[in-house]
Amino acid sequence: MTDAPRTVRVVIRGRVQGVGYRDWTHGRARLLGLDGWVRNRSDGAVEALFSGPPGAVAAMLQDAHQGPPLAKVSAVEEIDVSGESAVPGAFQVRYSV
Repeated sequence: MTDAPRTVRVVIRGRVQGVGYRDWTHGRARLLGLDGWVRNRSDGAVEALFSGPPGAVAAMLQDAHQGPPLAKVSAVEEIDVSGESAVPGAFQVRYSV
């Protein structure tokens, strides 16, 4: 028996734009086998949707608090949206909003 997928919408704040955070997130999420997306926001934050096995989502959330070497994460806000959001297949980088 497998666990139902978990889907979490996340907003990461701090010095997270201009430091490769989106590309790092894309690579890490694909390595963990997650579906979803990541994008920059106009308020300077990075927003993402992670969906997949609960353990992989938990690992991504833990890693999101650190990010790539040049990032300085001050907050990671997460909202569980399991069953509420349509999730694209392979993890992707989206345009900024």
